[in-house]
Amino acid sequence: MSYASHIIHHSKKLRNAPNLLRQEQALLVRFFSHDAQPSIDIWKAHRHSYVPSERARVCRSFSSTTKSLSGTFTRDVSTTMKLGNSLSGSVSNKQLSCMQVQLRRGFSSDAALPPHQELGMPSLSPTMSEGNIARWLKKEGDKVSPGEVLCEVETDKATVEMESMEDGYLAKIVRGDGTQGIKVGEVIAITVEDEEDIAKFKDYTPSASGAGAAAAKESPEPTPPKKEVVVEPVTSPEPKVSKPSAAAPSGDRIFASPLARNLAEEHKVPLSSIKGTGPDGSIVKADVEEYLASRGKEAPKAKGGAPAASALDYTDIPHSQIRKITASRLLLSKQTIPHYYLTVDTCVDRLMDLRGQLNALQEASGGKRLSVNDLVIKAAALALQKVPQCNSSWTDDHIRQFHNVNINVAVQTENGLFVPVVRDANKKGLSSIAEEVRQLAQKARENSLKPEDYEGGTFTVTNLGGPFGIKQFCAIINPPQSGILAVGSAEKRVVPSSGPEQYKFASFMSVTLSCDHRVIDGAIGAEWLKAFKGYIENPESMLL
Repeated sequence: MSYASHIIHHSKKLRNAPNLLRQEQALLVRFFSHDAQPSIDIWKAHRHSYVPSERARVCRSFSSTTKSLSGTFTRDVSTTMKLGNSLSGSVSNKQLSCMQVQLRRGFSSDAALPPHQELGMPSLSPTMSEGNIARWLKKEGDKVSPGEVLCEVETDKATVEMESMEDGYLAKIVRGDGTQGIKVGEVIAITVEDEEDIAKFKDYTPSASGAGAAAAKESPEPTPPKKEVVVEPVTSPEPKVSKPSAAAPSGDRIFASPLARNLAEEHKVPLSSIKGTGPDGSIVKADVEEYLASRGKEAPKAKGGAPAASALDYTDIPHSQIRKITASRLLLSKQTIPHYYLTVDTCVDRLMDLRGQLNALQEASGGKRLSVNDLVIKAAALALQKVPQCNSSWTDDHIRQFHNVNINVAVQTENGLFVPVVRDANKKGLSSIAEEVRQLAQKARENSLKPEDYEGGTFTVTNLGGPFGIKQFCAIINPPQSGILAVGSAEKRVVPSSGPEQYKFASFMSVTLSCDHRVIDGAIGAEWLKAFKGYIENPESMLL
């Protein structure tokens, strides 16, 4: 009874329970009925940041005090609402077990701790299994309100802000700045309702109650007693490795086969040191070979600890979250997607002339200059619109063809490779694409991309030509997409001329399309490249 009183006096929610009982009579009748499902609207107790382990702990707390609490609830309900026989007795353990599914308030099992809320590592992207704490924006003791940013969490794709879901005070930061490898649901902080309760969590650790205890409770069955394994002496056959035996007396004859003698003389091995396994103890070729092998294994031991080569000097660089997810996705792509590659050279003379004209107009109007990559993105988007089979994705049941043309653009940063997305690139102008790519690239370098900035792409463009001068390369498909375009550098070549001059100079750019053969057949991939080349070599058509 003392524990129930402690909960009621310390929780704002339970201190208002009598008023709630008087106001919500009909709802409480349904709530305490055996046939009704508990309603979340009664208690409004859902907390987005609670870890699943809270359910089990709250259940145990309520179950352990069912007897005392049930009497309190029964008196309040019977005097206020006069519900009759259905509430005249105690609230059953079964009803309280159902109630704990909705009530996720973090009551501590230790009576010395006031009611508190354990904030778990949230799942901030579909593929996130663990995250890192980049930095805390709130300090211990700070007041928090709904919508305020508590900390920055580094996910498998970007750094995302974690917001508070309710009013309270940040009592304890369990995982500080820079903590890595925190599993989704693991406790990272504690909040309380009343400011005077903050000091009580100074030495709080979640191992006693919370994620640590929950992890132990997830496998409640005791470990089976270790069976006494009777270690029987292993009767392994004696190895055939010949062991040096005492030298035979000079008068005794050593029997050996001709091959064994020749091999022993070649390696300068005295036959007296080899034990024969042939007929009547004679030495055969296999005995000599095994002796030589055993002597080779013993040689390093005899030399002592002298290193065979000088020690290497190196530095171990920890994996970042973006590096981990990039590695796993690329490995999955190469192992599960049947890649094939198509390469074509495109003349970019007219493209460069158009770019110069457009940049002159942009500068005159105060706009930003266009890059070759902006024109490539536009040409790729229009080619996807023209050949929609390449704007598709493979699933186990069907091929999903997308009606939106969303182009991911590969951006290399110090933190790793990011692929922000330009949505509906086929419907946007060149200046809009250029501005959006510039903003997304800046966000990627600052590691501030949000999930909506990189999710939902249907095709990817990666360019190593302009920044690095790579002539041609093959890119790995970004799943679940079915194609990626690798853009090389433009170079001047001598080509035959149809005019009076026999030869002329022209600039050509190599592009390679990587295709998923499950979705894009060779002829379809070639058709897409033909459409792309047409837009590059006749860039005015992109403006129509």
